[in-house]
Amino acid sequence: MKNTTSQQKRLRRRMRSRARMNGSATTPRISVFRSLRGMYAQLIDDENSKVLASVNSKADFDKAVEVGDRKGKVEVSFVLGKKLAAKAKELNITSAVFDRSGYQYHGRVQALADGAREGGLQF
Repeated sequence: MKNTTSQQKRLRRRMRSRARMNGSATTPRISVFRSLRGMYAQLIDDENSKVLASVNSKADFDKAVEVGDRKGKVEVSFVLGKKLAAKAKELNITSAVFDRSGYQYHGRVQALADGAREGGLQF
């Protein structure tokens, strides 16, 4: 019997979902990476293989943003979503495709998506 780790299962889910989505310059892909300590998100134009904007929890966290009843890492993710939406607005981007990278749409991943939606991005 073959043992598979949760990381291998996540990568398999990621590849299945990535086969069906593609970002462009007008509607880029929001790629999310979640580690134990941090959260990272990028706006990617897959047609030209370019990263248009990126945010991460180590450099872009701002405590001055209103986050509602969120706490801890979920709060940080929500703020990152708002920051990513602000960077997208500077680039005249209003819509995007959300790539959760095989992670469950819950907790920090969902908070980042909610922050981006509240910041003005549509997916």
